[in-house]
Amino acid sequence: MEMEKSMKKYISIPAWIFLLAFIFGFGFFIGNFNKPSIEKIEGLSNKESHLSSSIDFSLFWDAWNVIENKYVNRFELDRQKMVYGAIIGMLDSLGDPYSVFMEPEDSEKFIDDMSGSFDGIGAEVGIRKEILTVISPLEGNPAQKAGLKSGDQIIKIDDTLTGDLTLDESVSLIRGEKGTEVALLVFRDEWEETKEIKIVRDEIKIPIIKWEMLAPPGGENNNIAYIQFYHFTENSAVEFSKTINEILKFNPNGIILDIRNNPGGYLETSIDIASWFLPKGEIVVIEDFSDEKRNEFVSKGYKKLENIPTVVLINEGSASASEILAGALRDIRGIKLVGQKSFGKGSVQQLEKLKGGSSVKITVAKWLTPSGLSISEKGIIPDEEVEITLEDIDNMHDPQLNKALEMLNE
Repeated sequence: MEMEKSMKKYISIPAWIFLLAFIFGFGFFIGNFNKPSIEKIEGLSNKESHLSSSIDFSLFWDAWNVIENKYVNRFELDRQKMVYGAIIGMLDSLGDPYSVFMEPEDSEKFIDDMSGSFDGIGAEVGIRKEILTVISPLEGNPAQKAGLKSGDQIIKIDDTLTGDLTLDESVSLIRGEKGTEVALLVFRDEWEETKEIKIVRDEIKIPIIKWEMLAPPGGENNNIAYIQFYHFTENSAVEFSKTINEILKFNPNGIILDIRNNPGGYLETSIDIASWFLPKGEIVVIEDFSDEKRNEFVSKGYKKLENIPTVVLINEGSASASEILAGALRDIRGIKLVGQKSFGKGSVQQLEKLKGGSSVKITVAKWLTPSGLSISEKGIIPDEEVEITLEDIDNMHDPQLNKALEMLNE
């Protein structure tokens, strides 16, 4: 099922410490506020006809009127900020960290970020069990170089505790101009206490793909194609296509697709990548809406990788679009997954543009694997669970990759 460009759906983790300041409408906006007058507000009276009669929007205007007439600094009010705050509060009441309101500047940054380059520290974060958590640091960027890892819990940003912050507020504090420094107080499971990690922000360029030909254990020929796939951005499908065409010149005996620490991106891109591995017409992912409606997205059937033995590497930093890909390849072709349990983001977001350049990134559906499985909060458990220890990291040893090579050599 093809989608219009304006209706692109996002299945990446909600925030980018890369970072986006994306904090990530209701339809009422402020007109001319030269005077503190409630009559100057465009109201909701024309919006109420389709809503439950038990919803009393006059309560909102009553509260607004109290502020206009009683607040001590009422002659200095920023009414546009008040409207934005009301919308942010409304989205926050949904209890969904992936549904967020973005002011014009943040909305523009989000769109730019999804296409590839921005200032920040180069990591993606989300809320996990109500704690700000690093989903994945990006290869070669400041967060990774400073030692930040997937699963790290961010307790404090500079002097501000994150416990009472929304996701968008946390992201705003972490993001900043190139050359500036941010101090993160971090807790990691294997640590006995928190540690401060200082990171200098830089221009972040999202890598897409890195590949090489590897030899299996005991083998002499480099006949296994290793593809490290970092992100499902707007141009990822094109880059993946170029990579595959280069790899096929080597006539590989097997493929290792590494989507560890791949936080996701565009829904359409995950379908396109899956189409290289799956026969035409096979279900890649199912969108499940609350009204019992479902959309099935199927493989385009590019065929070139359908018959090549493949193993997929995943970990706790593999999220959303990468989970869709992993789930589809296992369900349809029985491709084995190696590594650690994935993140568990099973929802789809859509960007809705509002007046004045602002926007709402709203959860529109849950997604299911071809077999009908929801991975929300549960993640995908690999067929072969293999951990990477601190000693492995220090010694540049990758037991997960080695296991995949062994499996393709069996």
